[in-house]
Amino acid sequence: MTKADLVDRVTSLGDLTRRDSEVIVDTLFDSVIHALKTGDKVEVRGFGSFRTRQRNSRTGRNPKTGAKVDVAAKRVPFFKPSKELRDLVNPNETRRSTKTARAASAIEPHHTVDIHHPPAM
Repeated sequence: MTKADLVDRVTSLGDLTRRDSEVIVDTLFDSVIHALKTGDKVEVRGFGSFRTRQRNSRTGRNPKTGAKVDVAAKRVPFFKPSKELRDLVNPNETRRSTKTARAASAIEPHHTVDIHHPPAM
């Protein structure tokens, strides 16, 4: 979906002109961008959150020449989808809870079987 498709979708929802819909979409994007520029985070319940993450400086490589390139530290935008959005995108996926996952991965020492040495009689 492009920005123009999104504007068309907003226009079709009510008695709005295309210009009004463009203003709404632009205002939404500008507000998110402004918040991220000033270091704020944006949370939309049921959708997700936008924030920035700090990337440290590093030495990279030019893929064409293989020469080393210094990459400066920078802030990058990051989007984290909400649980509701993840579940809507993957409706058939059943997510195991953290407690269940930990219990499944835990190995109890009294229940292990050593296949190389039979139990003593």
